[in-house]
Amino acid sequence: MHSGNDILIIKLGALGDVILATPHIKRIVEACPDAQVTLMTAPGYAVLVQGHPGLEVVAFRRRGFIEMWRILAWLRSRRFAVVYDLQGSLRSRIMTRVSGARRCIARKPGPACRDLPPEQRNRAHVFQELNALLESAGIEPAQPRAWLSGVEEAGPKVVTWLKNYKLQNKRLVLIHAGCSRRWPSKRWEEAHYAALATALESRGFLVLWIGGEEEGDLNRRLARQAGVDASGLFTLAELVALGQRAEFALVNDSGPMHVLSAAPLPVYAFFGPTDWRCSHALGQEGRILGKAVPCSPCHLPVCPPEREHRCLRTMTPALVMSRLEKDGYFRGH
Repeated sequence: MHSGNDILIIKLGALGDVILATPHIKRIVEACPDAQVTLMTAPGYAVLVQGHPGLEVVAFRRRGFIEMWRILAWLRSRRFAVVYDLQGSLRSRIMTRVSGARRCIARKPGPACRDLPPEQRNRAHVFQELNALLESAGIEPAQPRAWLSGVEEAGPKVVTWLKNYKLQNKRLVLIHAGCSRRWPSKRWEEAHYAALATALESRGFLVLWIGGEEEGDLNRRLARQAGVDASGLFTLAELVALGQRAEFALVNDSGPMHVLSAAPLPVYAFFGPTDWRCSHALGQEGRILGKAVPCSPCHLPVCPPEREHRCLRTMTPALVMSRLEKDGYFRGH
């Protein structure tokens, strides 16, 4: 499509947003086989797509005056012909302008939003928005399947870990009970998670508590009641490989929710303060857990005390078990 020209894709973060954009990044590369395609992202996310055929990945830190000047100087030196701005922020718009590219395709409302009622036009999923961007550039829309690099190579380590702990024949359930420290309102209650894990183990499942080192204390407390603490043991690619060996996952609205959707794996996600219609994991819109209350979604990082966190607190372990039973996980148990 842009034969012989350099193409830049801007997608800086965060983790879930980058994963949601991976199908679109892949489609741009496929649609431009004769061009050099470069993805600009943040250092922590480069590993997600590093090594994909036809894609060069360049990482810059997102903060700091000096770093911003480095980015702008690099953009001017490369002289890209086309820029796909998948970020849609003020920073990425400045980068696009400074690049001097002859053609810029920026994230904006498009065909995916036009037929929605006015009150829902701002509720289009990120995936739809990015597909509208592709269509505006004459590229076929992406399919809703996230992908990460390195999953195949990560598989043997995961298999070895499962064998070492004699877990290879267990019916595994992955649970991520944490979320961003800036969004405590996204968390289903710790006591609910403990009760749910105990109920699952009574049905023959083994719970693995996943997450980073920052969730170690939480996971260790939960593992004392049921399951195995697997905090900080797996890279993102290894987490996807682990998901390929599990039966399903239960998570808060978080980065691991999107990571696990790349397995692919049934991922049940708790949504309350945020709008699942805009940010659910790809292919998982039918597995949203939460209670419809008038104040949800509020988009507040901390729930006001008078609201009692009703959107998530009233979603009890019994209701989750009932949903899992309806989906057929307890047959024969």
